[in-house]
Amino acid sequence: MSPAAPATTITPTLRRRRGLTEQAAVAAVDQACRRLRLPTVRTVLDEALMVAGKEQLSYQGFLAELLLAECDDRDRRSSVRRVKAANFPRDKWLGDFDFDANANINPATIHTLATGEWIRKGQPLCLIGDSGTGKSHLLIGLGTAAAEKGYRVKYTLATRLVNELVEAADEKVLAKTIARYGRVDLLCIDELGYMELDRRGAELLFQVLTEREEKNSIAIASNESFSGWTKTFSDPRLCAAIVDRLTFNGTIIETGTDSYRLAHSLAQTGHQG
Repeated sequence: MSPAAPATTITPTLRRRRGLTEQAAVAAVDQACRRLRLPTVRTVLDEALMVAGKEQLSYQGFLAELLLAECDDRDRRSSVRRVKAANFPRDKWLGDFDFDANANINPATIHTLATGEWIRKGQPLCLIGDSGTGKSHLLIGLGTAAAEKGYRVKYTLATRLVNELVEAADEKVLAKTIARYGRVDLLCIDELGYMELDRRGAELLFQVLTEREEKNSIAIASNESFSGWTKTFSDPRLCAAIVDRLTFNGTIIETGTDSYRLAHSLAQTGHQG
């Protein structure tokens, strides 16, 4: 026996559409785009028809242009959603970073990190330096670049994360909260070391680091060198374990002690004077 023919084929469907007027065809395309959730095709259709006529595109070429425009715009919208979901406190891009203002930071290293390969491998990143040296700009810029490349990113302040973990533990939902932070591809923790953490807070933070170890990346920014982390984590053994989690197979960038923000403000003041 020969295999059964499919219930419907495209040819009879096309035949039924031959009698459509131009106006009805336009309405049908609009309705179909809405139903299939193709907003970009709806938006660019008129322009694409003009280009197709001018450049004498084949049917396949015309269809390819429309579908690729939809794919490109869908990728762009997804990128915007991922950046927004990361919850960055402000917009910072690597392209805006002034490498000339801080000779401690190697542009080649940052551009290599911007490829996201370290995130694919689940490696950590530490940005260490005084206030105003560009740590947060680089942290947010690299996080934004990662989100634009398709990685799931989450930004938080160290104290905010610890407070959330303490509340989760009190409300008996700690495992769920740690799992949520464990799922993102890159967790950016800013201002680690600005405030001393009690033992409970430090232990809860350590659980998050352990959950992500060698699986998903963590990037931190701290104003304290590793030798000074005992001020933040009072238990020496716990402090050593946390440093180990954040540095193993990772990249450490020291942004120095000269504040770019202070130098910029002084230059502006001098210029105005």
